[in-house]
Amino acid sequence: MTIALPSRVESRRVVFDLSQPVMVAFAAVLCVLVVLPVSWLVIYSVTDSRGTLTLDNFRQLVTDPAFVDPLVTTLTIAVASSVICCAVAAPMGWLVARSDMPFRTAIRSLVMASFVTPPFLGAIAWELLAAPNSGLLNKAYRALTDAEMDAYLFNIYSLPGLIFVISCYTFPYVFVLIANALDRIPGDLEDASAILGAGAWHTARRITVPLALPAVLAGALVAFLQAMTLFGSPAILALPAGFHTMTTKIWSLFQYPPKPELAAAAALPLLILTVLLLRAQSLVLGRRGYSVVGGKTGEPRLVRLKAMRWVALAFVLAALTLPVFLPYLALFNATFSKVASQAIWFDNFTFRNIYFVFFELSATQPALQNTFILGTLAATIGTVLSLVIAFLTARAVVRGHRVLGFLATAPIAIPGIVLGVGLFLAYTRPPFVLYGTLWILLIAYVTIELPAAYQQLQSALRAVNPELEEASRILGATRLQALRQITAPLLRTNVIATWCFIFVSVIRELSAAVILFTSETRPISVLIFDLKESGDLAAISVLGLTVLVITFVVVVLVNRIPGFGSARLRNT
Repeated sequence: MTIALPSRVESRRVVFDLSQPVMVAFAAVLCVLVVLPVSWLVIYSVTDSRGTLTLDNFRQLVTDPAFVDPLVTTLTIAVASSVICCAVAAPMGWLVARSDMPFRTAIRSLVMASFVTPPFLGAIAWELLAAPNSGLLNKAYRALTDAEMDAYLFNIYSLPGLIFVISCYTFPYVFVLIANALDRIPGDLEDASAILGAGAWHTARRITVPLALPAVLAGALVAFLQAMTLFGSPAILALPAGFHTMTTKIWSLFQYPPKPELAAAAALPLLILTVLLLRAQSLVLGRRGYSVVGGKTGEPRLVRLKAMRWVALAFVLAALTLPVFLPYLALFNATFSKVASQAIWFDNFTFRNIYFVFFELSATQPALQNTFILGTLAATIGTVLSLVIAFLTARAVVRGHRVLGFLATAPIAIPGIVLGVGLFLAYTRPPFVLYGTLWILLIAYVTIELPAAYQQLQSALRAVNPELEEASRILGATRLQALRQITAPLLRTNVIATWCFIFVSVIRELSAAVILFTSETRPISVLIFDLKESGDLAAISVLGLTVLVITFVVVVLVNRIPGFGSARLRNT
């Protein structure tokens, strides 16, 4: 037997190994996905309609009020939203991670519910609730106070209204960062402070707050970035109010007559600012002065709130009412009410809206079909691409693997609307004329979701001992065989979770799709956006609830994967 093994290994080694060319091909695909749209974005930003080099596009950006005003508005929204998100998420994160408040696990799940809600859908829900004339809350206010018919309590079509809605669906990012940071603070430090005679507030001020401060600052930067690059909520609430943000202004430049040069010039500063903010976030989270150094540490010590436990729970539930309970109730009400702006009751309950959407609205079936095709293909291609690139970088298989790692994470710095502009410019000319097909949307989705998928699979790969792969190589397996037969099965849970993550993200993506779609390639998110322009709020609510049901079903299935759910909730 010991004699036969070398001969078998030798016989396998003479077989042509496709691993290297295949992996190089994957690396080339990654380069095309990231570099090509950004390159065309830069080229168009410094040319005019005749193709002549010019800086007039940038001059117009900084001198024309039509561009300066949206920039100021965007910065105002981003700053205000980041402050509000930190003010809400910081105490919520502390209550969930460091106190004995009841139902803390359920609160985390509810925060995740607001996390997976598409912001554009939340904006539509708040339109149902707080439109000046037809909003349910304003109608209830007039009924209770006998106010004039034109009186209102809330006006969602305003700058404060837009800031409020964006904050509702941005604070989960901040909450996750802060809660996770507080989870990781060892209880030994606080116990030592208490032993030395410090009170609870002194310990919090000198120990807990300094250790959590980098997460708070990073959360503020994330909230600023999300508010700055968001398209759906401003398009739904700002445009009817008569003002633009930078993302809606870029989108408007593709309306007739299109001005792609100006769109590219407007998108480039947004890209640069995003890169700078992400770099700042990385520096904040990596500050050595706040690192915890030591070996095994104790579990975090929970602060006993005593009678304040229920007051704290009431505060958290009140905060979650705004992004979760009230919007979902508004969508449910509009779905089953004969008039979307009327509260549901026995005399106006109907299933007509559901029947209309799924059996009479001709655009529904193609949009659902496009969404599922794109979701399935993007999830499959994105997972395979992320797995191979993560394998190349984690195992240093090819030269330049660090560059590949950079390119795989680079799309996180490209806002969706900017990527849409870059892809439009790159794929509307030979040799790759893809505009008007599902392929261009597929490329957009894969590129947008690549960073998160890559980081998750690379982290999982680093936990797999490479000796297992080396053993398979000794027995004659190629690198591709080792990846397929050894590494991928060991990462089965992570691969499935990554696939589901990309699938869900495709369903809720709007920013890039709204630039790249046509009437034949329209996905469900764009259909909802188009129906908003026609004012069919009942149909929008039906489709919105459909998106939410699909999303939550996928999330629940993922969290039922053995060994995944609880750990993922803590580490997301």
